[in-house]
Amino acid sequence: QVQLVESGGGLVQAGGSLRLSCTMSRNMHFSTVGWGRQPPGGLRDLVATLKPDENPVYADSVKGRFAISRDNAKNMIYLQMNNLQPEDTAVYYCNVKLFGVNYWGEGTQVTVSS
Repeated sequence: QVQLVESGGGLVQAGGSLRLSCTMSRNMHFSTVGWGRQPPGGLRDLVATLKPDENPVYADSVKGRFAISRDNAKNMIYLQMNNLQPEDTAVYYCNVKLFGVNYWGEGTQVTVSS
């Protein structure tokens, strides 16, 4: 198992930026990691994934604005979010896939005002 703790959410104006962080409880160097989000009244969807030694993959809605990265030495995952828009308002969750099982953190709220 793995525990995930997100941080870095908050309130930002449209066009602004935030950087989310996720602390993992163990070394996940060989696992796929990602970020998902769940808007108010909506479903949770992955918006960015990163497999070991591969280029990241993004949902069309965030491509060119969001960037996922990882620091294996610190067991951290990051999501840099630029040019945020009101439709990006959601709870953001860190995700790790381990032996075919998806693990999620508790989430961090991101609110973008117009």
